[in-house]
Amino acid sequence: MDEIQEIVKEKKIPYYNDLAERANYDREAFSELYDHFFPRVYNWLFGKMMDRDAADDVVSVTFEKMMLNLSAYDKRKAAFSTWLFRIASNAMTDYYRKQQRRNEATWEDFFEPADDRNTPEQEYLVNEGNKEILVALDNLSEREKDLIIKKFWGGMSNKEIAEQEGMTASNVGVILHRAMGKLRNILEKTM
Repeated sequence: MDEIQEIVKEKKIPYYNDLAERANYDREAFSELYDHFFPRVYNWLFGKMMDRDAADDVVSVTFEKMMLNLSAYDKRKAAFSTWLFRIASNAMTDYYRKQQRRNEATWEDFFEPADDRNTPEQEYLVNEGNKEILVALDNLSEREKDLIIKKFWGGMSNKEIAEQEGMTASNVGVILHRAMGKLRNILEKTM
């Protein structure tokens, strides 16, 4: 697999886009795709939904739909990550419609200990003072919150976020930098 990755990097072809096309007939490619994207999609959903059980349900539906519709993926239309996160977003919307609970999740639910699935970043946030961070996050725009969730809880790079949001990577970086500055200023005032 390392040889294939080197060839793809040399030609500057997005590796996961090609891997997605191969995953239709290659189990190893499908497994690699799943292993790479599952934690990113799960963390993004968990950050958006703030409910571990709901995120479990929606991530299952997302990957089931991915598997069933993988042959419809066209790398000329969008990056695989964009395509997959769109499926996740639609699955989350469908979940909320079925559950009729869109407004029940709170930031406090997100910072509850999430058994052994917490990342080091989540542990750090939990230990540094949940209430101050919750207040600070609530002062950000939805766009800023969404980018922060994708970056820090979804594990996405600025380039991946840019592809998904239809922005440039530098624009994503600027928005994230400003949002983190706002968080720092708010936290400094409360401490």
